[in-house]
Amino acid sequence: MAAACLASPWSRADDSGIDSSRKEDDAFLLLRDAVRQDDASKVAFYADRLANYQIPSYVDYYRLKSHLRDAANSEVREFLRRYEGSAIADRLRNDWLLELGRKRDWTTFDEQQPLFVLNDDTQVKCYGLLSRALKGQRVAEQARVLLVNPTVYGEACSSLIATLAQNGQFDSEDLWTQVRLAGQFDATGPGKRTMLLLGGPEKRIGQAIDLPAIALAKGVGSGRIDHEIYLVAVGRMARTSVKLAALALQKAAPRLTAQEQAIGWGNIALASSYSLAPETADYWRKAAGAPLSLEAQQWRVRYALRAGDWKQVRAGIRAMPQALRNDPAWIYWQARALMAESGASQPTGEAAQLLRGISDQSNFYGQLALEELGQLITIPPAGPPITQAEITPFAADPNFQRALKFFSMRLRFEGTREWNWALRGLSERQHLAAAEFARQNNILDRMVSTSEKTRIQVDYTQRFPSPHDDIMHPATQTLGLDKAWVYGLIRQESRFIMDSQSSVGASGLMQVMPSTGRWVAKKIGLTDFVQNMLSDVRTNILLGTNYMNMVLGSMDGSQTLATAAYNAGPGRLRSWRATLDKPMESAVFIESIPYPETRTYVKNVMSNATYYAALFEGRPQSLKARLGTVAPKGYSTQEQQETSFGSR
Repeated sequence: MAAACLASPWSRADDSGIDSSRKEDDAFLLLRDAVRQDDASKVAFYADRLANYQIPSYVDYYRLKSHLRDAANSEVREFLRRYEGSAIADRLRNDWLLELGRKRDWTTFDEQQPLFVLNDDTQVKCYGLLSRALKGQRVAEQARVLLVNPTVYGEACSSLIATLAQNGQFDSEDLWTQVRLAGQFDATGPGKRTMLLLGGPEKRIGQAIDLPAIALAKGVGSGRIDHEIYLVAVGRMARTSVKLAALALQKAAPRLTAQEQAIGWGNIALASSYSLAPETADYWRKAAGAPLSLEAQQWRVRYALRAGDWKQVRAGIRAMPQALRNDPAWIYWQARALMAESGASQPTGEAAQLLRGISDQSNFYGQLALEELGQLITIPPAGPPITQAEITPFAADPNFQRALKFFSMRLRFEGTREWNWALRGLSERQHLAAAEFARQNNILDRMVSTSEKTRIQVDYTQRFPSPHDDIMHPATQTLGLDKAWVYGLIRQESRFIMDSQSSVGASGLMQVMPSTGRWVAKKIGLTDFVQNMLSDVRTNILLGTNYMNMVLGSMDGSQTLATAAYNAGPGRLRSWRATLDKPMESAVFIESIPYPETRTYVKNVMSNATYYAALFEGRPQSLKARLGTVAPKGYSTQEQQETSFGSR
């Protein structure tokens, strides 16, 4: 039998000395893997051997998950009844809603969707709108807001688009928007499905997305469908060669309408933005009047920022949908644009109102807004200390117990899900107590995350911990390195999870890559380095701080540039820096970093470092002074100081 051939913890002799609890944990991990591999026989084998496991809800979940498509509704309802109010029950309801939508069981779906607490699944939301649309309800506006990323559509969102097209809630412009998004996101399947709804050739739109050079070689053709396919191909070609895409668009221009030409230039401008090419600003000017995706709208404003064109910054932000305008980044830059246009050195009127609206946020743009209003960054006073009596109840909470168990098994996803679920409905004081509970259990990432949820009662020693200072202090002191900056980087890199491992192999507190570790070890004379040493706190800090110091030196002492280089690599930073022809305000440079991950990373590290400096030094700090300016290689400090920029 297949089950008899399975490798399991019980295939060893009873006297192997392996603790029974450890054997059960091993079996649980194998059960989890079996579900992911869609291996029903293995699922049954391991689940049967975990009848008395200390987390029965997850065993039952995996058992049911393995055959959910064929499970009777009564079986699912029984699980939900048994584990009502738990995180895993909400997870199963998420899975079930997807199945109910797929089966078009709208009666049960409509009953269950309001009970889905997290409600964070795009496809479930699409099924919800589809159910309403099939009942004759108007859902087009909600669908337009939701349908912005074809890579996550699946069957649910594709069916929603088809239904809205068939019942007249989506017109051809809505469908062409979806075709253009498919081109932007390299989503061939959704592009083909939408093209069929338009009565166009699915094969050709697939070719335009996957093989744009061939599509362009066939020419622009005639009619709306041919032109739109050609413009998608122009945008895709621009990802490989902006110049070839521009030449193709110019060649086709006489046969395109002014609007179509603007769409083509918008596609080119977006691709060109990612390379920070000097021609990009001109491409955006040629794209005036084109319908733009959310991504394109933001990059149009970023390029106006780089050009110091504050009028275009303000116009571009005001053209964004309200949800995007509410982002602290665009609130801040809109206020700066108003100040620049009025020539004011201090914010007044609408600019001051905008800045005050975000100045209480403890993030990058909240800090910058506070400084624009004339205040420095300080550490808010903590309230009364949390007592052990306030902490003790969390140890008995089943949600926290499950979280601790999962963390001990290095199942951080499951542990974090259980932890966050347990936080629902807690007061601010209880959040601080839960954060202390995390500290006592050395789960510092949960301490930070939990403490960050409070607004009135705050404890910045929880939000910005500094573990291993006995190692960090001498390491940074020897190198003359800013300890606040190093801790700011660690907080972003690993959230103080010592055994953190990234998808690309970076390890430890400072997420050092094996190749980087070997290179730095050789540079500093660490002759006995082997890769597993990256998991040792002392070695990780030694190599990480030395690497930070080397990168900082190569970036002329700019923490902004060095932070970006630590994340994206010095080579990319050198190419981004080479696009500068004069000094630039660092906040503008950061906002226009082409990689979203690196852009967010640098903002968070520099914001973190400012708070750490305030904690370590016990005095107010300036994020703006820490950021300074960035300049082309070779600019002297004096030249940077003499160069004016922005609204200053």
